[in-house]
Amino acid sequence: MALTLYVDTARWRAHHKHVQEQFPGLVPVCKGNGYGFGHERLAEEATRLGSDVLAVGTTYEAARIKDWFGGDLLVLTPYRRGEEPVPLPDRVIRSVSSIDGVYGLVGARVVIEVMSSMKRHGISEQDLPQLHAAIENVRLEGFAIHLPLDRTDGSDAVEEVIGWMDRLRAARLPLHTMFVSHLKADELVRLQQQFPQTRFRARIGTRLWLGDHEATEYRGAVLDVTRVAKGERFGYRQQKAASDGYLVVVAGGTSHGVGLEAPKALHGVMPRAKGVARAGLATVNRNLSPFVWGGKQRWFAEPPHMQVSILFVPSDAPEPKVGEELVAHLRHTTTQFDRLVDR
Repeated sequence: MALTLYVDTARWRAHHKHVQEQFPGLVPVCKGNGYGFGHERLAEEATRLGSDVLAVGTTYEAARIKDWFGGDLLVLTPYRRGEEPVPLPDRVIRSVSSIDGVYGLVGARVVIEVMSSMKRHGISEQDLPQLHAAIENVRLEGFAIHLPLDRTDGSDAVEEVIGWMDRLRAARLPLHTMFVSHLKADELVRLQQQFPQTRFRARIGTRLWLGDHEATEYRGAVLDVTRVAKGERFGYRQQKAASDGYLVVVAGGTSHGVGLEAPKALHGVMPRAKGVARAGLATVNRNLSPFVWGGKQRWFAEPPHMQVSILFVPSDAPEPKVGEELVAHLRHTTTQFDRLVDR
């Protein structure tokens, strides 16, 4: 019995097509754990879409996925001198975010990242005069800009890209291709209209693979159910049951990513208040699990184990049966399933 990712395949692929239609020249992104689907599966789906380029996070991911995808592979992590060399085919394109990095990739295919308001990495405006000489010994595939998701200052993403297009044009650098991230479809149209000689290619991962939340669902199988009375001790730490109910052992533990959570940026009073409440409950060993039974998310009876979780279901709820499955609200990018089922 397993933690299973169920995929409504027809609906999922219809969403891919819809995104592809909105973003002509789309470059699918497959990094990390493959957005919960795995590298091999996303390479297959990118091929099905007819993509000529697939973006990956690291050279190690490129080495793993090269046998699953026949087109070009764009490595998003910028090259740094001294990094461990990884044998890669010529169809791999490296991202570069410094003049030194360009000089270190003589003969390679490169995309040069410019510094955006993300302030993460990229070529600065002051670097542009030095780029002419640097790019003579590489095969330049284009420039790229990685934009922030939120713009709390009210600034315009399109204007930020236009600013960089103007700087690159003024520096007389080739502008045949610009790779962009985190733009809306109408924003991409505006850019393409303003710069018809440049091909804008949107690098998209989350919106492409995870944009239709109803197309996928995690479920954990019930492995065991044990009735407990109030005050009865259980588990590794021999805690007491707070009331009568059931201890439900369900597939899905820390090795799957259950109970692990990435930090989130909270905006507004209500989300912050909920965060404080969750933190307060955790101090008294009350942690809400991602598993749903009887229409409610159920509490962990104790911290999740490596491959299973133990939940507490009160006696006023229906008794789960071995073999039944509980829906689990899990984050795709931190979850590792036992099996994937297309349906």
